[in-house]
Amino acid sequence: MKIIELNKLQKQLVFVMVLFSVFLSNCKDKDVIVNSTTTWVQNQIDTNLRLKFTTGVRAILEDSRGDFWFGSHQEGVCLYNGEKLTYFTEEHGLSNNQVRSIYEDVDGVIWFEGGEGLSTYDVRLQSIPDKSIITRLKKSYNSKLDWKAGPADLWFKGDEAVGYNQKESLPGVYRWDGHQLSYHTFPIHPNEDEKFYYSVSTPFVKGKNGMFWFGTYGAAIGYNGSSFTIIDDKSLGLNDDTGHFHVRNLFEDSKGNLWIGNNGIGVWLYDGDTTINFSAMHGLVSLDGRGRGGYQSPAGSLEHVFAIGEDVEGNIWFGDRDTGAWRYDGKTMKNYTPEDGLTTFHIWQIYQTKIGELWFAMGDGAVCRFNGESFDRIL
Repeated sequence: MKIIELNKLQKQLVFVMVLFSVFLSNCKDKDVIVNSTTTWVQNQIDTNLRLKFTTGVRAILEDSRGDFWFGSHQEGVCLYNGEKLTYFTEEHGLSNNQVRSIYEDVDGVIWFEGGEGLSTYDVRLQSIPDKSIITRLKKSYNSKLDWKAGPADLWFKGDEAVGYNQKESLPGVYRWDGHQLSYHTFPIHPNEDEKFYYSVSTPFVKGKNGMFWFGTYGAAIGYNGSSFTIIDDKSLGLNDDTGHFHVRNLFEDSKGNLWIGNNGIGVWLYDGDTTINFSAMHGLVSLDGRGRGGYQSPAGSLEHVFAIGEDVEGNIWFGDRDTGAWRYDGKTMKNYTPEDGLTTFHIWQIYQTKIGELWFAMGDGAVCRFNGESFDRIL
């Protein structure tokens, strides 16, 4: 009797071990990319690699292959594959050495939005000399008023650093629909001295319910596929006394709220109905700032906001030009400075990686990571 029960137990044990083995095999097959990415991301803090940028990091992208791209303020772009840093500049085909934003399309092509022009990197062409990065020159101007929007569309600023060129004729954006670049003009007709006001200054935001948001220096413009929402000085009643809109970042959080970072008048919050000055509500606007972009903010203020992000716990983060990083937990604000491990005060972008880490693109060319309490420089 005992021998029979032992055999049953052995059979059950073997069956469980087989099931467990199959389970591990399936998990391994499904998570190859994620696991490989996680391994080097966790280990990179121990490497001696450092970005050589000194003018600042303006953009970060983790692509579908698990590699990271870093766009600089004036020194081109860098590719990090977990083992080495590879740099590309105008000499390699970039349209401009200032890389403001980086995107990936549905075909895996990487797009670089330069201070002037657009360029792309196609991994399928990396073995062909001088072909992996090209400046995109072919564009259509035949549908400036024929606005359309698809879920996979990418949107880019005009070709000029500010203002617009003769072909564009008015402020607007380029749309990549997977086949061609088409230029669309905003439903506004600025005066000659308002070219700067409606020049795109931020990466586009893909919001909920098919809404796309575009940040210009003087406005936040939303397009839902059929109509526009415009938030600007006029709609908010701003003037020289209150300070003017000077948008430097847009971010839609997981609840659908739109956060608007301004260079001078702090963070504004749009909930779909009303727009409020979030910085002023929390007492983080200095009395003598007067909403000026060139004004150096004092410690403890949140006025020149160039970066906004959200962590996995739903906390909203702000990157200020002059006062470092701020975390908002829904009730209170906490400020982090170089005393907490940041390499400088100025933060260009806050980026959440695929494994949920927050990376901070710094104004001195470094990349920092929040470790839960403070910051570590990782590149």
